Amino acid sequence: MKKTLISFMLTTMFALPTYANLIVDMEGVDEKDYIYDLHKCEQAAAQVQKGQTSGGAVSGAVRGAAIGSAGVAIAGGSGTEGAKKGAAVGLAAGALNRNRSARENNDQYKEDQQTVMRNCMTNRGYVVLN
Repeated sequence: MKKTLISFMLTTMFALPTYANLIVDMEGVDEKDYIYDLHKCEQAAAQVQKGQTSGGAVSGAVRGAAIGSAGVAIAGGSGTEGAKKGAAVGLAAGALNRNRSARENNDQYKEDQQTVMRNCMTNRGYVVLN
């Protein structure tokens, strides 16, 4: 019994991806069935598609250059100087926007995987507490 419990703990601790952080009520649950079902649900959760980030630094620089040159040209200055300044600002804004989008996509990806795991285990008859 003790050997089985240690084996189970090591299996769940090292073999499970981070999205499998489910708290399952184990009362009356056969350990072998649980491990099998958990593995099947992990396979289902692994099918979740990760979102793509769009835009980024280069597109931000292009937009910034266009806006900067138009703004300076309208004000009566050199469009080239406005384009340079606008490109620099657009580059920075595009890079920041891309990082934020990547974080949001990653958070959504993990949440979607957790939802699939929770639903899968619940549909297999387990009581998922979180």
